[in-house]
Formats: sequence, C-alpha cells, structure tokens
Amino acid sequence: MPMHLPRTSLEVRSLLKSSGQLELSLVEAPVPSPKANEVVVRVKASPINPSDLGLLLAAQDFSRAETSGSTARPVVSVPVSPGVIKALAARVDKSMAVGNEGGGEVIAAGGSPAAQALLGRTVGMIGGAMYSQYRCVPVDQCIAMPEGVTAREGASAFVNPLTALGMVETMRLEGHTALVHTAAASNLGLMLNRICSEDGVALVNIVRRAEQAQQLRDDVGAHYVCDSSAPTFIADLTAALTATGATLGFDAIGGGKIAGQILGCMEAAVSANATEYSRYGSSVHKQVYIYGSLDRGPTELVRSFGLTWGLGGWLLFNFMQRVGPQRMGELKARVAANIRTTFASHYTRVVSLQEMLRLETINDYARQATGTKYLLDPQSSA
Repeated sequence: MPMHLPRTSLEVRSLLKSSGQLELSLVEAPVPSPKANEVVVRVKASPINPSDLGLLLAAQDFSRAETSGSTARPVVSVPVSPGVIKALAARVDKSMAVGNEGGGEVIAAGGSPAAQALLGRTVGMIGGAMYSQYRCVPVDQCIAMPEGVTAREGASAFVNPLTALGMVETMRLEGHTALVHTAAASNLGLMLNRICSEDGVALVNIVRRAEQAQQLRDDVGAHYVCDSSAPTFIADLTAALTATGATLGFDAIGGGKIAGQILGCMEAAVSANATEYSRYGSSVHKQVYIYGSLDRGPTELVRSFGLTWGLGGWLLFNFMQRVGPQRMGELKARVAANIRTTFASHYTRVVSLQEMLRLETINDYARQATGTKYLLDPQSSA
C-alpha cells in the first residue's frame, strides 16, 4: 500500500435542512484505507448526469439561490417549502455526498488479487460520492480501462453505457423484438443507436426538435426518427412502429403525454392488420418504462390502447441485480473494449469543484438540455 495515501478528500455535499434551506457546499471527508477487496481512486473526472441532479438539487429552482463562503469553499443555499421538507423527510439534516460515477487512477489497493490487479490502472467506477477528489470503492464497482484510455474517456463507463445495454437486454428478456426511445439525441441515445446497429435491433427514436432528428440521421445513421414537435408526429410514430414491430419503449421524459402517446401508437400499429374487432384491444402486450424525469409534471395517459399494456419504472441498479454478476461482467467487458467507439461520451464543458457550485453553472446544467453535458474535474483548482 502506498505510504502517502491522502487523509482527506474535498467533495460536494447536498444538505436539506429542517430550517427550510437546501445547501450545497464543499467539505473535507476522510479517505479510508482500502479493505481487502477495495481500491482507492484519485478521481480525475465525473459526469453531471440527470440521475445525479435529483439528489444534488432536490428539484429546486436555483434562480432564487444565494451564495456565501469563499472562492475556495463556496456555499449555495436556496429556500425550500415545507412540502419539500415533508416529501424528502428521509434526507433532512443529513449531509449527502453526490455523484453516481467517475473515472480515475487507482492509487491504493487492498490485499486481494482482484484489488492488487487494479493498482496503477485507470478505471471507470460507480457507487456514489464521486464528486470528490478521492474515492474508496469495491473492485466489483470498477471497470478497468484498456491501456491508453484516459480517466475522462472512462468517466461515463457505467450509467449511460449500461443503461443502453440494459434496455436491449430487457427487450430480449421480456420477449420484445424492437425498441422505442425518447430524448434520443442525448449521449445515451447515441450509444443506444450504435448498440442497436451492431446487434441488428430496430430502434424508433423520438426527439423534440427537427435539428435533433437531423443530428441522429447524420451522426449515427438513425433510420426511424420521429419529431414530437411536428404536426405529423402521431402518424409518423405509428408508421415507424408498424414498420419495426416495436412494443417496448423507454422514456427519459416521464411527465406529460409522451408515454401514453407511445402506447396509443403501439396499439394502432398492432391493430392495423387485425381481422377481428375486440372491445378489449389487441392481445399483444405493449410496455413503456419510465427511466428519467426531464419533465417533472404528471404522466398523462389517454386510454386508447386496450387492456394489454404496462407502464412502469426502470432503474439501472435493479437491472444489474436482475441479470446477476456473470452477465454484468460480460456487459462491462463490452463497454471497456468499445469505450472510444460505441460507448464514447462527449462533453460541452469541464468544471472544477468550485465552478460546479457557481450559480450560473448550476442554472445551466440544471436545464438538462439535450446535447449539453458537464464533466467535473475534482483535481482542478480553477
């Protein structure tokens, strides 16, 4: 074990106070010595994913926030309503570390062969508290990167790649043959297109602007792309579903009408060639999983899709438990081998820990705009 293991690590914390404030700050946390099957990683990069923002920002409007502290240790606070305090009671007055995934260099390792094999390697990792300078994690929460791959390239090796692979895997497990995906011009959406192209899976992409549709066609050669802002959207989606036979959808938006529209168009596509009328709708199961919350409003369903359908939530960590460690090992190996191609991520801005807590930066990444992705560099002093 190295002689100079850091004693503390500077990290981002989110604290919902019973007094009615949400506070973001930087704190010093102890760096533990790794146990037998653990490693300590010097974190060099961590993406700011939509899945991180719920814990970090608690769905609050930071245009009303105030700043205090110093340049080196900024503090940002925003008032929250009593209703928010009640709804999030389990986290009140608990300082929460943030950041699902990251990449870095293993600087210390426990005594197990698996841990020792990672010493000095660049890894992608998952496990929370990644908006930190150093992180101690179990070896099974790491993916060793191929020689020459940087921490920035491996920082997003878990959430988006394994979510996209999980969608295709779920499709196969549940007996579907094609997919529908919303917010399809995102980093995850681009990955999913590449996976489906490699695996011969038909994919219907739903985007919210015409330029995003063109981007998908130009960047990854997407064949079925439907713009939800177009007046012909329902007809276009029904035609794409008829052509592909897709009966499984993954929705990153969550609120609004889109999940119900997908189910309705699936029913129309399935029923197009029906020879007999049924007042219960088609007997083909149609399923939409909500896995994101780009729209935090209510999910609206207009019941036009019979009685053979399902709407549920989908979470990567639940999927990982469902398929088990052997299959997850195979999926991780695929990610590592293709981290610069199929699973490459692109970022629009890199920020330091201090920059991440500047109000203008918070308000920008809180918009969750498709095609805009921030990367945190915890080692930067900017």
